[in-house]
Amino acid sequence: LLLVLLPLGLAVPCSPRPNVTRFVCTEPTLSAFPAGLPPATVAVSVEFTALGVLLPAALAGLPQLQELHLSSNRLAALPEALLRPVPTLRILDLTDNLLADLPAGIFAGTGDLRHLVLRGNRLRALQPAWFRHLPRLLWLDLAANALAEVPPEVFRPLRSLRSLDLSRNRLASLAPDALAGLRALERLDLEGNRLGALPPAAFAPAPALRLLFLQDNELRELPAGIFVPLRHLRVLDLARNRLRTLELPPRPPGSALDLDISGNPWVCECPLLALLRRAAPRLTAARDTLCASPAPHRGREVAAVSRVGDAGC
Repeated sequence: LLLVLLPLGLAVPCSPRPNVTRFVCTEPTLSAFPAGLPPATVAVSVEFTALGVLLPAALAGLPQLQELHLSSNRLAALPEALLRPVPTLRILDLTDNLLADLPAGIFAGTGDLRHLVLRGNRLRALQPAWFRHLPRLLWLDLAANALAEVPPEVFRPLRSLRSLDLSRNRLASLAPDALAGLRALERLDLEGNRLGALPPAAFAPAPALRLLFLQDNELRELPAGIFVPLRHLRVLDLARNRLRTLELPPRPPGSALDLDISGNPWVCECPLLALLRRAAPRLTAARDTLCASPAPHRGREVAAVSRVGDAGC
């Protein structure tokens, strides 16, 4: 009899235990969301499994749930009613799944959500309806999807947002009001897109920005004054674009701006050299920040040329 019962006991991976408020399962063979979790459960982590489907009532009976981690599964769709039983949810992590879209009302009942991570999926478009009921959201990660645009004012309801990650998508342009409403935003990551130009007022709606990442795009020039509204900026990364001339934010009081402008074909003439001397940023990759022209400076470090100056200026 023991030989018969033992395999049956092992057939259900990650069985819930009573009186445990945090449930974790990383069993690769798990294909169904665990049932029978205690009502007092506050955190569920089902990651690196074969989970491909969630039923609408998967979270029913978990009224105190605050964290739901579902990264690295095989989820291709979510039911619209999935989160209705968990109005106290604070963290939702759906990293590295197969989601190409989300139901319009998926977040309608999650007004307390603080962290939403959707990186590494297949999202092609942002729906304004997703963000209408998330006034307390602090962190939104949309990196490594297939987004080709940011609809105008799509993030306007996110008045508390501090960090927005749109890196490694397919953005070729940014609408002038793409960041409308994000007055509390402190960190914006646009790395690894296809941005060839930026509107002059692109960052005006986000005056609290402290960290701005624009590296690995296709920027050829920056509009005059584009960074003027960013008086709190502390980190600016423009590495590996196609920039020849530079724009900088106002010099911040106290510590210098951390600036990476490496991997661009800089024209080391009077405007650039004077700007660097005046702003005195801290170049974080000085050895890879080289002059492409004029001929006397070609191949030299921009910082060194700036320090010495140019007799013609």
